[in-house]
Order: sequence, then structure tokens, then C-alpha cells
Amino acid sequence: MKKIVLFVMTAAVMLLSGSCGGGGNQQQAEAEEDTTKTEYTIPTDQTIYGICTDGTAMNTLEMITDSGDTLTLSLTNAQERGKVFGGLQVADRVAVIANKAKTEATLVINLNTLMGDWVMPDPIDGSAEIGIRIKEGGVAESIDQSVIVYRTWKIFNGDLEILLMREGGGDEEEENRYEILTLGPDTLAYRTLGKPRDETETFEYSRWKPKPKVDLHGLELEETNDEFNKI
Repeated sequence: MKKIVLFVMTAAVMLLSGSCGGGGNQQQAEAEEDTTKTEYTIPTDQTIYGICTDGTAMNTLEMITDSGDTLTLSLTNAQERGKVFGGLQVADRVAVIANKAKTEATLVINLNTLMGDWVMPDPIDGSAEIGIRIKEGGVAESIDQSVIVYRTWKIFNGDLEILLMREGGGDEEEENRYEILTLGPDTLAYRTLGKPRDETETFEYSRWKPKPKVDLHGLELEETNDEFNKI
């Protein structure tokens, strides 16, 4: 009788242990599954940088990349989608998004055209011009404004990313991503990406040009050669 009772107790302990062990494995599997779900990959920049070369034609871009490769890319796709920004000139630096085979460009940005001083009327009262200075080496600066202080810029997967600081925001930096809409010799426009609709803005700039000098009567003064005035 004692042997039967002992056998039953042993079987119950083994059944209980197996049940707990199975539950533990299930919980571990669920935890691992949850961990897998929260993992994400950091996007990599697919932009190809290089110099436009003399093999470039109306529908073809020839470029020497920063890694030394020579690419000949069809522009048909990018042109049909309106994604060739800033024109193409030999020796200009370009940023390109291409297909995997690197035979076709889907987006082209002329960085020489992008760089420079861009201004627009002050949205507060329109009495002055404010803007952004896009410089070589990824440096960005504000033009006649203190509310926003631009720090850096870059092209990332075909979008313009600008790092800035806002007045009253302490030392907190803010990185915004923009879709380039137009880029020409004297015009630049881009639109906010990745934000709610009520926070989406479109910025429309003109290239800064020096204002002509005027006299007291508001008449424009002509430039003169100082050599002829030294008498």
C-alpha cells in the first residue's frame, strides 16, 4: 500500500514539474518573440555622391563617384518624375539615388546649385528678409533671424535634412527632414516630411542678391570706376 501511495506522489511531482517547465519555456519563447518584435534596423543612406563629367547628355548622367567609380545613368525615370533638381553642369557635385544595378537615376540633386544664400520675406511682417545659408562641408547658418539657428545640413536618401535649434529651446537640437520641390538658379522650395499635417510647412526661397545702392532721393546709383575719381 505504501509503495502505491509513493508511486502516485512521485508521478504527481513529475507531472507538476513538467507543467511548470513547459510554462517557463512558453514564457521564455513569448519574451523572445516580444524582443524580436521591438527590434528595428537603422536606415542606411543610399545616396551616391560624385562629380558630373563631360559624358553627361540630355538624357544621361555620367559621374565619377567619391569612391572612384565611373557611372553612366539614364535620366529618363528621374526626368519623368520631375526629380532632376538644379540642372547638370560638368564639374558640379551631385547627389544621386539610383536603382540597384546603378544604371538608372531616380533622383538627382545638383549640390552646387543647392549651396548659397536663400532668403524669403519675414513671415511676421514682411519688412525684411530671413533665410538659410547652405555651405560646403554640411554647414548651415541662419540669415538675419534669431528664432531659428541652423547648424548643419545633408542629403539623406534623396531628402534634405537640416539640424537646427529654436529660440527658447535650450540646447536641444532638432533635426527636420524635407522633400525638395524645386531647385533652380534663383529658386528653392522644400516641404516638411514626417510630421502631422498641421505641422507641415513649405519653404519658398529666392537666392539672395545684393541690393542696389540708392541716393537720398531713392534713385539707384551706378557703379563707378574709382580710378577715374582719383584726380
